[in-house]
Amino acid sequence: MSGPVPFRVAGFGLRPGAGRQSLMAALRLAAGDEMPSALATIPEREAALRPLAQEMGLPLHLVAVAGVATPTRSARVLASHGTGSVAEAAALVAAGPGARLVVGRVVSPDGMVTCAVAEGEMI
Repeated sequence: MSGPVPFRVAGFGLRPGAGRQSLMAALRLAAGDEMPSALATIPEREAALRPLAQEMGLPLHLVAVAGVATPTRSARVLASHGTGSVAEAAALVAAGPGARLVVGRVVSPDGMVTCAVAEGEMI
């Protein structure tokens, strides 16, 4: 019997109008060459992220982020979403109980997308 398998989730926060190029740039900055196991964001951003998830053949987790503590504390994001970073919170929630951030929030060069990577365990 083998042990737990690492489960990496790339969480995204994005501004309305963010496109594929911005999403990919943020993902490359956060994950490098290591493909995540899944992508995650808030339900309001599903339409922007679903095509990328399908293209990559990855599941897309839509999660609630209000009340999730994150190392990044954006006052604007806290006021609108109830957490300091949508990207960090989405990654942590989707990676499951006990997940930890392995890459904190990074921002795409155009400022349209944030991405963070959390790791949990999949048994």
